[in-house]
Amino acid sequence: MYDSGLNNQRVRQLNRQTLMKLVWQHKRLSKSQFSQYTGLSIPAVSKILDELVQDGKLSHSSENLSNRGINSGSYQIPPDGDFILCMNVTPTSIESQLCDAQLSPQGEFERIQVNAATPQALLAAIENIWRTQRKCWPKKKINLALGIHGQVDPVTGVSQTMPQAPWREPVEIKYLLEEKLGVTVRVDNDCVMLALAEKWQNPTNRQDFCVINVDYGIGSSFVINGQIYRGSLYGSGQIGHTIVNPDGMACDCGRYGCLETVASLTALKKQARIWLKSQPISPKLDPESITSTQLITAWHEGNEYVCRWVENAANAIGLSLYNFLNILNINQILFYGRSCGFGESWLATIDKQIGFNPFDHGDSLKANATQISFGQLSRPQQVMGVGYLYAEESLNQV
Repeated sequence: MYDSGLNNQRVRQLNRQTLMKLVWQHKRLSKSQFSQYTGLSIPAVSKILDELVQDGKLSHSSENLSNRGINSGSYQIPPDGDFILCMNVTPTSIESQLCDAQLSPQGEFERIQVNAATPQALLAAIENIWRTQRKCWPKKKINLALGIHGQVDPVTGVSQTMPQAPWREPVEIKYLLEEKLGVTVRVDNDCVMLALAEKWQNPTNRQDFCVINVDYGIGSSFVINGQIYRGSLYGSGQIGHTIVNPDGMACDCGRYGCLETVASLTALKKQARIWLKSQPISPKLDPESITSTQLITAWHEGNEYVCRWVENAANAIGLSLYNFLNILNINQILFYGRSCGFGESWLATIDKQIGFNPFDHGDSLKANATQISFGQLSRPQQVMGVGYLYAEESLNQV
């Protein structure tokens, strides 16, 4: 089989993509900064930048980013492009952040309760948020980027299954909204949203890392060699449905003993309700209305039952991750979700299970040792992550 390798045309394309990636990450760069980041000479950088400006991929500004040397100005994504309305969508709430063409935030981050009983009600809520922004920016085309909980086909934009939703049928979110609003809609899973946020907004991350979202359910997303790994059926990262107890509780997926039935906030609240109902003298917590916040508060107050349940849950997460990550050999893990409210001791319990890596042989590999931490991006930054679906698509067209 003939392999042409990296011919001149391919090298040129990779260099163009590299410069575009840097602009998306840093927003505005000078020629010298491009050269520093890439190792390319100033003349080589100049030639590529001129091509990108001519093709409309970048715009040049006379604004100088340095007080030294000749003023060659700076380069950025053209600011006059379409806006992107980023959303994190569940059947009970929608978070939204409007971004400009450079994926910088415009206006305030918002979160509304929706309590959608039908797919039509959820789509109507998304439409209402979009129309509100459209009134504020009547001259701008505002495209949509949606992070959807559950199984999503990012190519067709179909929500296959949505946990917590009262409906079970697939919803053609992309098609229906594009037909109704006349804008471009991109859709992906909410954990992919978090992985994109970390990939594009956290320059300290490695080329391979994993984002774990421990909330009402447990999801994850992997970045391998700098790329989101989705799998052929777009189901990669379903760590919540790894089986930890074959004789355990029934899961919504139809199997028994999935990690979600043991270690999610939903599972922990269920344990709390069962225990509270068994008490002859009713404690201060109401079993019918216990919230995640109350559960986390009880943990910090040292409630012996809650502490035992949460520690068991953390051990289960750690063991599942240990098996998962040894297979993929990913050793940077970032945690998000409301369960992060349990704090450092919760994370330390998980770390005990993950911390031993049979491929880590000591100090010589210390720089690559397993790192487990809480994600540091703000909630608006997390939701903006799904907007980078447009950035990644633009790179494919360079």
